Amino acid sequence: MAPGLDFSDWGAKETRKGTPVVVKMENPNYSVVEIEDPDAAFRPVEKSRGKNAKQVTWVLLLKAHRAVGCVAWIATLFWALLGTIKKRLIFRQDVDMASEKLGKGKLLFTVIKAFLVTSLIILAFEIIAYFNGWHYFQNPSLHIPRTSEIQGLFHLVYVTWLWFRADYIAPLIQALSKFCVALFLIQSADRMVLCLGCFWIKYKKIKPRIEGNPFKSNDVEGSGYDYPMVLVQIPMCNEREVYEQSISAVCQLDWPKDRLLIQVLDDSDDESIQCLIKAEVATWNQRGINIIYRHRLIRTGYKAGNLKSAMSCEYVQAYEFVAIFDADFQPNPDFLKQTVPHFKDNPELGLVQARWTFVNKDENLLTRLQNINLCFHFEVEQQVNGAFLNFFGFNGTAGVWRIRALEESGGWLERTTVEDMDIAVRAHLNGWKFIFLNDVKVLCEVPESYEAYRKQQHRWHSGPMHLFRLCLPAIITSKIAIWKKANLILLFFLLRKLILPFYSFTLFCIILPLTMFVPEAELPVWVICYVPVFMSFLNILPAPKSFPFIVPYLLFENTMSVTKFNAMVSGLFKLGSSYEWVVTKKAGRSSESDLLAAAERESKITNQLQIQRGASESELTELNRLKAAPVPVKRVNKIYRKELTLAFLLLTASVRSLLSAQGVHFYFLLFQGVTFLLVGLDLIGEQMS
Repeated sequence: MAPGLDFSDWGAKETRKGTPVVVKMENPNYSVVEIEDPDAAFRPVEKSRGKNAKQVTWVLLLKAHRAVGCVAWIATLFWALLGTIKKRLIFRQDVDMASEKLGKGKLLFTVIKAFLVTSLIILAFEIIAYFNGWHYFQNPSLHIPRTSEIQGLFHLVYVTWLWFRADYIAPLIQALSKFCVALFLIQSADRMVLCLGCFWIKYKKIKPRIEGNPFKSNDVEGSGYDYPMVLVQIPMCNEREVYEQSISAVCQLDWPKDRLLIQVLDDSDDESIQCLIKAEVATWNQRGINIIYRHRLIRTGYKAGNLKSAMSCEYVQAYEFVAIFDADFQPNPDFLKQTVPHFKDNPELGLVQARWTFVNKDENLLTRLQNINLCFHFEVEQQVNGAFLNFFGFNGTAGVWRIRALEESGGWLERTTVEDMDIAVRAHLNGWKFIFLNDVKVLCEVPESYEAYRKQQHRWHSGPMHLFRLCLPAIITSKIAIWKKANLILLFFLLRKLILPFYSFTLFCIILPLTMFVPEAELPVWVICYVPVFMSFLNILPAPKSFPFIVPYLLFENTMSVTKFNAMVSGLFKLGSSYEWVVTKKAGRSSESDLLAAAERESKITNQLQIQRGASESELTELNRLKAAPVPVKRVNKIYRKELTLAFLLLTASVRSLLSAQGVHFYFLLFQGVTFLLVGLDLIGEQMS
């Protein structure tokens, strides 16, 4: 019977019915299909069905094509890498080798290079022995084969080497490693105590406070607070990139103009930069700001000599406090109102130090790692020492000094490159107290290039040791309490300035590579892995957003211990580089909010004040020419040989540990070596535009 044609059911698929149909074919080559309803023929077929040999072949060919393409891409990338290495390292094209003074670092680099060659030779020797089945180094008792077990000349040489290293080399390395591990644990305990002190400060909400609101007054003119005379100093030297923003920020400090004087202390030897700074000072002077420009004819003593010369002016005697800002620092307008009131009714207070915050902390890997170290320094070290000891090292900038404290402590001295730490130690010996304000932050920069960072670290680690030699007699003979003397000598100088770079370099850059071919002196896994990782976690706590960079931070700090150890030795033994000052290169960066706020303030000042310009048209043209951005110079790749050599050496040591260690230990060492190499290459890549 023919089916009925009911058009009303066309729009409802769910109600459509059908009659089951069975189709039988006489040809046996076809199969029988039973259709339950008309929609069954249009249902999707399972993927497991309907595949024949030809389809499987095409799928395999497609996957093989993708695999070949991936291999070809890796091969092309590897070939390009080899070509770049050949171009830059062998033929020296577009490469500017990091310049070093004669003799400086040359001996250290020679030792590392010889160590690297020796390590490669012994590594190859161990690999051959490993594949020959001579697994004697895996035996804790180090079984030495008997004469009857010797299989040849090469085996005899290998057995002789095993005997020599077990009896003569391993004991020396083990003794040195135990000493360094003891120092490592002492320094870790000191870090733990500092962190516990920081947690206690957070828990108890301990911080310096100003009683009431000293600036609140019913008087319209706000004369309820007796504003003291404040001198602000901005020392700078060839700071083309940052002079304008720093002067602008300081000139906008919220303080009565008749109670404030700004000194721009310019030590620039470039006449074009001098003209630019003079013009900027003149511009703000015409706007009613009490600002003067000073330039020394005889530039001696670096920053200390510059500050000492400025403090010798007769008009300084009328001022009670002095605030110091380096050229890249941009204080908020309320900086003086948050710091100066702490001196009121506190005659023993000599210094108020503010915290740094960094506008370019996320610029690259190097700036992120610096942010971790500096956040721990301010959040933990400075805050804890200020809260419990009333003493810490002055950071050289973003601080306010009582001028009487400077004068009674001997003023600025030119004997070291860490004049800030020098004056802080002498003021502490004279009984002055310091406080640290963790919630008062001043915007600044960190070095973005590895070259600038390395030079900065060299100055920061050689200066304290040089200062320690000079201050030790004064500390011993001072009249302060014995526990304060012990804190200065044992903790402030020895533990944090000498022991830290010593054990870090010796333990992780000397002993760890030595265990590559002396497995009898292998370091415990908790020394290499667990304790450093735990301490790194503590260091990163003040900067929680930096947790993804914990591994690069841990490994890069160990690599940088070469530079820090070299600087520490030069300062301790008063070598030539201990009194070397290189101005840290700045990029002149500002955050977007700061730029908008500055533009708004500029527009308000321009609308309110009529600036009388006394310059001719030719002078204005010349000034605009000097302000024009310099022609960008093509940046070339800088190769830092010591750091690259050390990175490759530690990578080699990790491969050797892979053959000798057990469990997760050797995986960590392998990852450590690879990360060392990657961090080194990343930092070198920062030199390329």
